[in-house]
Amino acid sequence: MLTAGVDVSQEPAGQAQPRKVKAGSEGLDVYYSGKQALFDVTLGAFENEILACIGPSGCGKSTFLRCFNRMNDEVLGCRVEGRVLVDGEDVNARGLDLADLRRRVGMVFQRPNPFPTSIYENVAYGLRILGVNSRGRIDEAVERSLAQAGLWDEVKDRMSRSAVEMSGGQQQRLCIARALAVEPEVLLMDEPCSALDPSATFHIEELMVELKKAYTIVLVTHNMFQASRVSDRTAFFYLGELVEVGPPGDIFERPKDPRTDQYVRGRFG
Repeated sequence: MLTAGVDVSQEPAGQAQPRKVKAGSEGLDVYYSGKQALFDVTLGAFENEILACIGPSGCGKSTFLRCFNRMNDEVLGCRVEGRVLVDGEDVNARGLDLADLRRRVGMVFQRPNPFPTSIYENVAYGLRILGVNSRGRIDEAVERSLAQAGLWDEVKDRMSRSAVEMSGGQQQRLCIARALAVEPEVLLMDEPCSALDPSATFHIEELMVELKKAYTIVLVTHNMFQASRVSDRTAFFYLGELVEVGPPGDIFERPKDPRTDQYVRGRFG
């Protein structure tokens, strides 16, 4: 259970003090037009960790991810039951400021989706939406977030160039910078490397490991090697259920549930 912000049941063994759960769910059920997609999922992501969600297609990983910034609100016929918490606050509570939630909980999608504007304006977009008009503040935030995304040195001399001229890997890092510019607390990443080549994937993985020093990252990936490389804990979903969660060494080498064992050995999925 997520009690007072601390996920006691999922705390790694030997942890000296319980860590705060930054984003999590309690008894989460999700339905699409009456068909249940998630069943009683209780799972939390600790502060400054990468929680990777793995499992076959259609098992509920992305549905779980989208609950944290209420992207499922955009799906006709979607119903959410149970609690979804960010810093202990239910994101589905009446009166919650949705725009503020989506500032605090950023998202990076499967395919890079830069706007057909300049590199600078792509990163500045969220700040302008929030009403930031000071050129100095915007300049500072653009440089900071591009540097955090490992992109500043590559683009600082061509900020007025169109973002769509960038390589795929650069575009994905630009989208990460765009999310970081508004200073989120949680970063949701839905298969961020699936459309990238191995070299670009390597850069994004290095970036994720660096970013967790400042952010909580919830990652959905079909790449089990990626989950084992970058995650602090890995959660295995199957047919809408959370089967088990633990350090990647346990999930991939010493799984407790036979379904996890079969999946990581490539026997289905």
